[in-house]
Amino acid sequence: MEKNTWVADPMHSEILFKVRHLMITNVKGEFRNFTAKIHSTGADFSNAEVHAQIDTTSIFTNSDDRDTHLKGADFFDVTKYPDMLFDGSSFEKLDDENYQLKGMLTIKGIAKEITLSVEFGGINKDPYGQEKAGFTVTGKINRKDWGLNWNAALESGGVLVSDEVRLNAELQFIKK
Repeated sequence: MEKNTWVADPMHSEILFKVRHLMITNVKGEFRNFTAKIHSTGADFSNAEVHAQIDTTSIFTNSDDRDTHLKGADFFDVTKYPDMLFDGSSFEKLDDENYQLKGMLTIKGIAKEITLSVEFGGINKDPYGQEKAGFTVTGKINRKDWGLNWNAALESGGVLVSDEVRLNAELQFIKK
């Protein structure tokens, strides 16, 4: 069987997250620097190996003060833990457009299994002849599972920042 390696195209990919703030709205952010690879065998991505490395120092939420806080010890502690890692353990094809991706997400040295939904957008060639594959990845995690515990209580009851973090990535991969 043919083995293929696909590498994320940073110009056409993004990793985003949303967190509930004040229990009334969502604040979004992104990680601007990351690498990702898929090693596949055969005609589709069933059982492909998926690996990603995310630079935690590249966090951007459109607020310098918030970004500084997120980079500090209360959250990502980027001086000690400059990267998050994802190592896929299974990539199961559900139908022609949908997969379920399971793997270990490591944040601040803590590895926990997560499950992500993956929508396969298809394969096409760009104007330069490069074969590309597109994916939309979504999921939810509880930030406290990785020791991202900082919060503040509100007078109304509730908390400043929700524990649930919604993940959304638009990823375009180049076949090598």
